Amino acid sequence: MNQEAYERLVNCGVRPSMQRIAIMDFLMTHRTHPTVEDVYLGLIDEIKTLSRTTVYNTLRLFSEHNAAQMITIDEHHVCYDGDTHSHVHFFCRNCGKVYDLMDEDIPAMAKPKNVDGHFVDDVQIYYKGICHNCRSKHN
Repeated sequence: MNQEAYERLVNCGVRPSMQRIAIMDFLMTHRTHPTVEDVYLGLIDEIKTLSRTTVYNTLRLFSEHNAAQMITIDEHHVCYDGDTHSHVHFFCRNCGKVYDLMDEDIPAMAKPKNVDGHFVDDVQIYYKGICHNCRSKHN
């Protein structure tokens, strides 16, 4: 059992199970911003009883409890990040990969705030464009 994944779940108020720990461990060790399908395919050989529905529901649960970030690029592309620290993401329109941009500034939000009467408790920023790998292939 991955102790770090177990502790993340407990600290976020998620009851650990074998499948949840495995999914959290996958997110924490695969920094590729996996989709539900990526996680499922990455774990199915290890957990024969795993279903896509379980992965989908578990990742949603993690997102709701701030154990992972759900990144919604558009209605067709949703991925997950095991790094819950505030940081900017970049989506490549060409290859579909999502990258972390750790050095890019993001508005700091130490606590929820009121913006024009709206209760804001989360900030997510991502850029879209062509990644450095795709640009170098086309040059």
